[in-house]
Amino acid sequence: MAVQVDRRRRRQDSGSGPPHATGALCAVLCLCTALAALTDAWRPAVAVLLIGPVLACAWLGVRATVVAVVWSVALAVAAGAVRRHVASPPLGVEYLVLLAGSCTAIQVAHRTAARAAALARVTEIARVAQGALLRPVSVRVGDVDVSTRHHCPTAPETVGGDVYDIAETPYGLRVFIGDVRGHGLDVVRTTAAVAGGFRDLAYVTPHLTDLAEQLDARIALDLGPEDFVTGLFAEFAPGELRLVNCGHPPPLRLGSGRPELLEPVQPARPLGLGACPGQRRYWLQQGDRVLFYTDGLTEARDASGVDFPLLQRGGDALGGLFLGDALDALYEALTEHTGAPIRDDVALVLCERSVSQGPGPALPGAAQGDQLRRA
Repeated sequence: MAVQVDRRRRRQDSGSGPPHATGALCAVLCLCTALAALTDAWRPAVAVLLIGPVLACAWLGVRATVVAVVWSVALAVAAGAVRRHVASPPLGVEYLVLLAGSCTAIQVAHRTAARAAALARVTEIARVAQGALLRPVSVRVGDVDVSTRHHCPTAPETVGGDVYDIAETPYGLRVFIGDVRGHGLDVVRTTAAVAGGFRDLAYVTPHLTDLAEQLDARIALDLGPEDFVTGLFAEFAPGELRLVNCGHPPPLRLGSGRPELLEPVQPARPLGLGACPGQRRYWLQQGDRVLFYTDGLTEARDASGVDFPLLQRGGDALGGLFLGDALDALYEALTEHTGAPIRDDVALVLCERSVSQGPGPALPGAAQGDQLRRA
């Protein structure tokens, strides 16, 4: 697969199209010329032959365009010889039109290839920058093991907006995962701003809700009128997990019982839109695992349009002995469900409480397992 992708990229950068497509185009030109040479319809044949270079410059690249031009001119001359046309001003104008159109097609193909190569270089730089932001993590922080994965679509021009980070702070391990609206090069700048803002604020902001609001205010100035970032903030304290959700998919908790989505009590606006979220708290026992993810996981569809069943498949896939193996098993289950390469990037962060430190402090509303800091 990697070799095929590299060959495709080299072919695009050099401006050449698939060989079978170029051959098919030349065959069509031969057929058009043969029909023109054997009938009295030679007059529009030059215009018909110009279609070959035009199609080649639009779809097949520089080399295919040059091949189509050579074939078109050669076939036009051959058809004229077969029909024994005498040189005349109208006939000369037709050939000049073919030559001028062919030269224009070659110039357009060169410019298109240059723009595509420049875009590919910039996109590759953006993907490298995104890879530096979404570095793989496999670490133990206190009594919490953390492992991460990030899977990109196979399309080389696609740069997604997923972002995650972890921070060991005086308030405990903090995890952030988010998804910047849209795809493209501008998204990388926004993801870098979000990740940098989280790192700056996570160490100096005691309350998780204040961290979310301050990050919201910090990135709002750099976002467009229709841009936003869904985000989920998590804090691991002794015996408990604190969550602040700003429009992000809820995490999945796996423990002794059935897998459970940790839904917020009420929806909150995403970051950049004046987020004012509440905080929810959960007990965590030894061996409990929590999966944080982006919507590329739950919105991946199979051939019939059915979303990936996280609750049904997540518990089985994430039960592996090691966190990294569990995340690999989850992605394998995802691709088995879709039956094709993923179309959106997927970020995964799996955390497990590895050592019991006894029960946490008593929480108001412990029967519901949550506490709201504000409505």
